[in-house]
Amino acid sequence: MLSQAARAYLRGMVQKAGIEKKISHYKLRHTDATNLLNAGAERVDIKALLGHESIATTQIDTHVGQERMEKVVGRL
Repeated sequence: MLSQAARAYLRGMVQKAGIEKKISHYKLRHTDATNLLNAGAERVDIKALLGHESIATTQIDTHVGQERMEKVVGRL
């Protein structure tokens, strides 16, 4: 569970950056996981970094973009 201090810090950083959209720590984790995947990290490594017990959870947290899918299919 995220502490109140961490939530307050995140809110302050979002405000300081001038972001008007609602940003949650979950959204940041999803974005980070997806960026790692797009940069070539393996899901098993992302799983370890995020502290997931199951690779299925990591799959939920990573969103595969169209460009990445085209690269994968292009290798076949």
